[in-house]
Amino acid sequence: MKIGFGAPVSGAWATPDNLASFAARAEAAGYASIWTFQRLIVPEGSAMEPVYHSVLDPMVTLGFAAAVTSRIRLGVAVVNHPYLSPAYLAKQAATVDVLSDGRLDLGLGLGWMPEEFAAAGATMDRRGARTAEYIEVMRRLWAGGVTEFSGKFFSVPAGRMAPVPVQRPGPPVLLGGTVPRALERAGRLADGWVTSSRADLSRISGGIAVIRASAEQAGRDPAAIRVVCRGVVRYGAPVTVPEGGGRMLLSGSFDDIRADTHWLAEQGVTEIFYDLNWDPLVGSPDADPAGAAARAAEILDGLAPRG
Repeated sequence: MKIGFGAPVSGAWATPDNLASFAARAEAAGYASIWTFQRLIVPEGSAMEPVYHSVLDPMVTLGFAAAVTSRIRLGVAVVNHPYLSPAYLAKQAATVDVLSDGRLDLGLGLGWMPEEFAAAGATMDRRGARTAEYIEVMRRLWAGGVTEFSGKFFSVPAGRMAPVPVQRPGPPVLLGGTVPRALERAGRLADGWVTSSRADLSRISGGIAVIRASAEQAGRDPAAIRVVCRGVVRYGAPVTVPEGGGRMLLSGSFDDIRADTHWLAEQGVTEIFYDLNWDPLVGSPDADPAGAAARAAEILDGLAPRG
C-alpha cells in the first residue's frame, strides 16, 4: 500500500509557505504522493462544507509543488473534465509532467454542480458518454507528432502539441465516480480509480470488484488497475457512524487510522492519501492559521509511512 498526503489547498492552511513546506516535508517523511482537488465556485447561499469555500486551482498548485520537490508524485483528485477542452487539459497536464520530470497522476471527474457548469460554459448533457473520447484526444496529443481527430464530441485540426509529457505514453489517467456505470468506465478506460470524499469506505470492496470485472471484460489486466483512496482523516476522538453506530473509518487515534489503512489494503486499495483539508480545524477558512498548520504537521508526522 502506497501512502500519500493531501496538499494544503483549502482554507486557512492553503498558503504559499505551507504549500512549499508541507510538500517538502511529506517528501522527506517518505510519503509517495501529494494530492489536490478542484472546486470552481460555491453558489451564494449554499450550505456546502467549509472545505469547499476557498480552494486553490489544482493544476497551478501542482506546478508550484513540483518546484519544491524532486521525488514525490503529484496527483489531482479530480479535475472535472467537462469544464475544459481535452486539448487544453492535455497541455496543462503535459506542462506539469515536464516541470515535475514525470510525476503527474491525472484524476478526472464529471462534475455535479449546475452552477459550476454554468460558470465554466459547459454542458451537463452526456458528460459520461464524452469521457472515452476526451481521454483518447489527450492521449493522441501526448503521443507527439501530427494529431488530427474528428469524433462525435470533439475535434482537433491537424497539428502538433509540444512538449510531450515525460511519462510515456502519458500521465496515468484515473477516473472518479461512485455509480456502477462510472466504476465500469474506470475499469474499461483508465489506469485507475480514485474515490470521492463522500465514499463509504466500509463498502469499498464492492466498487473494486465492479472495476476489476469491467477491466477483465475489456481484455485488460484487472490487477494492473490502481485503486486510489482519498482518506478523509478525522484525527482525535473517534467519529461514530450515524447508521448503526460504530467508529467511522480513518477516525480516532493514529493507531486506529493505521489499522484502517491496513484493512483497506486487504480490500484491494493500492494507494491511500491522508487528506486533512476536510478537517474543519485545518481546511476551514475560519480556522486559526497557526493552529491549522500545527495540527496538520502533527498528523503528517504521526501517520508518516513506516519502513
